[in-house]
Amino acid sequence: MDVVELVDAGLGNSSYVLDLGDGGAAVVDPERDPRPYLGELARRGLTPRFVLETHLHADFVSGGRELAARGAQLLAPAGSGLDHAHRPLADGDELDLGGVRLQVIATPGHTPEHLAYLLEDDGRPVALFSGGTLMAGGVARTDLLTPQQTEPLARAAYRSITQRLLTLPDDLPVYPTHGGGSFCSAVPGGDRTTTIGHERTTNPVLAGAPDEDTFVARLLGSLGSYPPYFLELREVNRAGVVVHGSTPPPLPQLTVAEVDAAVRDGAQVVDARSMEAFAAGHLPRSVSIPWRAAFATWLGWLVRREQPVVVVADAGLDRADLVWAAYTIGYECLIGELAGGIDAWRATGREVARTPLLTPDEVDGRRPVDVRQHAEYVSGHAPGAAHVELGRLTETLADVPGGPVLLHCGHGERAMSAASLLERAGRRDVAVLAGGPSDLGAIEAGA
Repeated sequence: MDVVELVDAGLGNSSYVLDLGDGGAAVVDPERDPRPYLGELARRGLTPRFVLETHLHADFVSGGRELAARGAQLLAPAGSGLDHAHRPLADGDELDLGGVRLQVIATPGHTPEHLAYLLEDDGRPVALFSGGTLMAGGVARTDLLTPQQTEPLARAAYRSITQRLLTLPDDLPVYPTHGGGSFCSAVPGGDRTTTIGHERTTNPVLAGAPDEDTFVARLLGSLGSYPPYFLELREVNRAGVVVHGSTPPPLPQLTVAEVDAAVRDGAQVVDARSMEAFAAGHLPRSVSIPWRAAFATWLGWLVRREQPVVVVADAGLDRADLVWAAYTIGYECLIGELAGGIDAWRATGREVARTPLLTPDEVDGRRPVDVRQHAEYVSGHAPGAAHVELGRLTETLADVPGGPVLLHCGHGERAMSAASLLERAGRRDVAVLAGGPSDLGAIEAGA
């Protein structure tokens, strides 16, 4: 059996295409944009027959319905309570996937309904698709439902791992859905696939064969912040979304007057151009989210899912890629883009805002403000730097020091997003460092 991993580096997740050897394929935990899966299937001459969902996803909208519309049977945990056609699976179920046997293992923890899928070929275990219960170098977080369920789910994860998964052969390949870069990951690492034996001996949450209390303390102590849309997508996936096919709806072209009207009605302008382009000139009160792999994550962190969005983008950006990125996190209120971009805005004589983008030699005594994640900050930061996470900035504006500040992250993109949020709130004394903390001199560690 051939397993092909398809990675979304921005969301930090992996999906898998399984060549079943008979012209058919199964796809595990696909995201909403069907193009990567359809492309891989077409290259291999395969027909999608099954879609396997390990759990109700909080960080992306499932592409299961997109593939089911092409004839695949959607298989999902019975506890998901999906409101659309699927075959519910429960612990102990076994299925024939065209000669390959699928064993269903209940592994609650990351979510209550979570399942892992063990594939056997000729009676021999050949692959475990573990979703988020067991990952390469970590365990997926258990705090995405309610605070009251966080510890009980962590204890369930311990039992799922120690009693169900670590009893499998040490050389069994493990294919997790979540990995490094995913905010569903409590202890992110660099590897994406692993083996049972490797995790038994090297996973920091499992180090020394901990008892349940130690495991829970380690897991809960590693939890960081996550985007607010995570609290909404389980229900989105439960209800199901519209099937668009390979081509999403196009972005309507809006005139300057139409953008003005949309903003007055509550729309948020999202500027997807580079940080350099944004710094040189942008629409007042627009939010900078430069187009890159992490675009969807920061859109979901900085803009409310129900808020209408107007896009400003460079000519070279593939609009279908942008729309799919938004749809993949459940953002469907894209009302259009500014036709002609910033040049069209300038041509009408409307105000153009600018943000200083500085080199280390130009900082002029500004107070550095580090907007990276907490784990990044404590691992090493510029001396005297204040710390305010970008994802929490709108809630913690008062934590940003007064007076001229120099916002920075690792390269500048997140810092420019932070600057745009502060400017939207009325600050006019912010600048962005084109670089990271090491560009400001010696690095110190700790909180």
